[in-house]
Amino acid sequence: MELDFIAARLEGLEETIIHKLIDRAQFRVNSIVYIPGQSGFEGSKGKSLLEIRLYYQEEMDAQFGRYRQPEERPFNGDLPLPKRIVQIPDTGLAIDDYNKVNLTGEILTSYIGLVPGICLPGDDRQHGSSVVADVYALQAIAERIHFGSLYVAECKFRDNPDKYIKLIHSKDEEGIIAGLTRKDVEDLIIKRVADKVAYIQTRVNTKVRNVIDPEVILTYYRDYIIPFTKKGELRYLLNRIIETPLPDKRYPPHR
Repeated sequence: MELDFIAARLEGLEETIIHKLIDRAQFRVNSIVYIPGQSGFEGSKGKSLLEIRLYYQEEMDAQFGRYRQPEERPFNGDLPLPKRIVQIPDTGLAIDDYNKVNLTGEILTSYIGLVPGICLPGDDRQHGSSVVADVYALQAIAERIHFGSLYVAECKFRDNPDKYIKLIHSKDEEGIIAGLTRKDVEDLIIKRVADKVAYIQTRVNTKVRNVIDPEVILTYYRDYIIPFTKKGELRYLLNRIIETPLPDKRYPPHR
């Protein structure tokens, strides 16, 4: 539960996101894969091809125990229980249900809006491959957002518990967000991401891959990934279990 380690982990996850988005960019937009009822699956109940592919992926992942990890929040709610014993070490988190910080619905909507910005327009008929790339990109983005939401919030709480206990009990959302926000750090992250997108693509073979404009990923980080992370941090803190009251006992335990 050290902020330097958490920041390093988040930096590693941003590189994973960039690579997954580059993989998706080798296909056309293929907008039909996002249209409900156009999947080609019998009995799909009006779901899109992406929704179906995402469910089957998460169904398998759930049986392997993926969603026992706090930062691995699923996009679907009706998933099977794990079929293997998964030992999760003490996370240091203080929340009774990780899904109280689940932002996957908003992540999915934002991602579908991102696709036309990283892919060439049109339809190349590579629908199955497109949604496979979509699923892996979505899971990487969701992991990054939820990891930051949970562990950054807990780390900051531990750094100044009295401050955050007061804000939590008064439900001062603006105050909590103000305490969580460090504009200088956010600006550094956004610039670093744009630089990495440009660098990673320096040797891309444009005969088979579309080169993503770094500005597009910069904008997505600035307008979605960072705000979603802070929104998740807020949800975590508002739902955090406060085991002891403040020393002056004016604030009862929050459960």
